[in-house]
Amino acid sequence: MLFILLVIIFATVFSFIIGLVFMAIPLCLAVFLISIGFTVVNPNESSVLILFGAYKGTIKTNGLFWVNPFFVRKKISLRARNFDSETIKVNDKMGNPIKIGCVLVWKVEDTYKAAFEVDDYVHFVYVQSETALRKLAGIYPYDNFEDHDAQITLRGGGAEVNHELEEEIRERLEMAGIKVIEARINFIAYSEEIAGAMLRRQQATAVVAARFKIVEGAVSMVQMALEQLTEKEIVDFDDEKKASMVSNLMVVLCGDKDVSPIVNTGTLHH
Repeated sequence: MLFILLVIIFATVFSFIIGLVFMAIPLCLAVFLISIGFTVVNPNESSVLILFGAYKGTIKTNGLFWVNPFFVRKKISLRARNFDSETIKVNDKMGNPIKIGCVLVWKVEDTYKAAFEVDDYVHFVYVQSETALRKLAGIYPYDNFEDHDAQITLRGGGAEVNHELEEEIRERLEMAGIKVIEARINFIAYSEEIAGAMLRRQQATAVVAARFKIVEGAVSMVQMALEQLTEKEIVDFDDEKKASMVSNLMVVLCGDKDVSPIVNTGTLHH
């Protein structure tokens, strides 16, 4: 009789424990599902929500949120980023090899496009920025040595060239939901194989331009001197004397070095 009583008690306790276990399993599962539904969104970050391959929205407000635990959450930063491109070798409009680089400030504006329109939006930014830079280099000459009609050059274009680069990059990155904050050229130079020759060319051009100004000024000064001497009747010059005076003045005014004047204490002919 005692044995039967013990068996009954044991069976009752065992059934109670089994019941608790079966009740605890769904309770633990519920707690687990609730806990994994919590997500934290930091400032200037977003969380893209996907349910079984379907886009369900994006959380852009920072804080603690609870969402469907079956949502796949993809974090995308909304912070502004800098991209300092590597210096690349390209050909300008005239076919001269040059080296050029740019700096780009950008941020994600449309999280849906950034997440689903392109495979890797960060890599997309890098590739398209370099492509836009190559295209820009082919539109304008480095300088106007060969293309004298060029109003805008890569070296002297400044704001116009940077604006053109920014618009080109913005158009290319629009499909990825990227906002271009600023884009500008931060390095430009002739390639090594022609840098020396182009430097000498620039120096020669500068020398010619300086000489042109010197000669232009000297001619004006000689003309003024002759007009003043004739008008005030200080000296009466014939053609030979005028030619001699013009020659001497041009030598004095256009010479590279200071001249050493010779004072004539006699007459003009002795």
